[in-house]
Amino acid sequence: MSDILTPQSAAPEAFDDAKAAVARLEELYAQATEFLCEHFMEAMANGAPSGRVRAFYPQVSLTTSSYAQVDTRLSFGHVSAPGTYAATISRPDLFRAYLTQQIGLLIQNHGQPVIVGVSDTPMPVHFAVASDAGTTVPQEGAADFTLRDFFDVPDLSTTNDDIVNGTLNSEDGIGPLAPFTAQRVDYSLARLSHYTATDPEHFQNHVLFTNYHFYVSEFEAYARTQLRDPQSGYTSFVSTGNAEITDADAPLAETARTPQMPTYHLKRSDGSGITLVNIGVGPSNAKTATDHIAVLRPHAWLMVGHCAGLRNSQQLGDFVLAHAYLREDKVLDDDLPLWVPIPALAEIQIALEQSVAKITELEGYDLKRIMRTGTVASLDNRNWELRDQRGPVQRLSQSRAVALDMESATIAANGFRFRVPYGTLLCVSDKPLHGELKLPGMASDFYKTQVARHLMIGICAMEHLRNMPLERIHSRKLRSFEETAFL
Repeated sequence: MSDILTPQSAAPEAFDDAKAAVARLEELYAQATEFLCEHFMEAMANGAPSGRVRAFYPQVSLTTSSYAQVDTRLSFGHVSAPGTYAATISRPDLFRAYLTQQIGLLIQNHGQPVIVGVSDTPMPVHFAVASDAGTTVPQEGAADFTLRDFFDVPDLSTTNDDIVNGTLNSEDGIGPLAPFTAQRVDYSLARLSHYTATDPEHFQNHVLFTNYHFYVSEFEAYARTQLRDPQSGYTSFVSTGNAEITDADAPLAETARTPQMPTYHLKRSDGSGITLVNIGVGPSNAKTATDHIAVLRPHAWLMVGHCAGLRNSQQLGDFVLAHAYLREDKVLDDDLPLWVPIPALAEIQIALEQSVAKITELEGYDLKRIMRTGTVASLDNRNWELRDQRGPVQRLSQSRAVALDMESATIAANGFRFRVPYGTLLCVSDKPLHGELKLPGMASDFYKTQVARHLMIGICAMEHLRNMPLERIHSRKLRSFEETAFL
């Protein structure tokens, strides 16, 4: 097929104003998606198009020839060496604030304009029509022509984590400007909608993960309390199915289906609210959720779930603040080798400890009595107790683990991998090594007394982090000596 139908586009243009650059990205993106949607709908109605239909993602790039060290408190917003750096961009409308900030820092720090134009990365038709709720791409064979013969489809060569994993081999000599390619972003945006039953637009910059549904009703109750307070700064609450309320007493519409990872958003106008994701049980879910939420570039994510206490001195309801992780979840071994340390982040640790003290109204020895700081072990086998315990128990002892779950190490490790500040505060719900199993009667009493307090500690920590300067929360501890300029 020799004919390729593409939209007409202007030549690349230099911008020394970030808002203007982002506006141009939005214009180019809209032009590409409208072109693909129009031709796709025509093909669905009238058959195969006369030639291959192709549009491209917009791109932003920077070229600098200076080795001068950038004087900035921020660990991002600048490149580390002379060269040309570029990033393909998707959904610039969704990422407007983020892109304006990141591009503005580039222009300011390097004294160079950025170049905005059309990239050479084709936009898959699946992602182009994703914003149109009334349009879907049929499965292969549903149309009277082969889709990929006429339209571009997702390409795994540009839908991967090579940049964040540090394994990218740039054959053209152009370095990455952002941690994700446009196709990788689009893939995750689509997955988020599927797994959480809420649109990416609702996600906030501070994300709480939990492994129990009991936290959801408490989160909704807190959200309604905040909506009643005009001084709270919160503007709306969103439940699954994108059911959104601004009135604290308004009912939430029931959803047609229960998603795999029910997600709820307590929103603020600037995106600095709190999102709660019930990831369920297991490291696979924890990895899936964080793999996709990472493209939204949150400022922090915390795990607030239940765990097995491993010390006889612990009581049901005690808290565990993780300062290290024993990774036996196995789901990230190929992306982040086990020899990579996952450090505790001081800013997160302090926020969590202060929040425990504030919510429990305890301090000093009384605070230490209910909160243990130590290693959290995350395993991939929920029923590890049913096998020969000598191996697992020996490793738990050697690692000095004080608690065990299935998700925390995964969430922390992916936070480290994706440069998202992370932390873990767990609540002891059983002690299997000491004969206190999680039985129904015990669990119900425990949940009634502990869930609300535990969730409030997580919320309090997030509100503390929200007021923290970016240079503190996004510190250099999560960034290597060769990083992308974009956060």
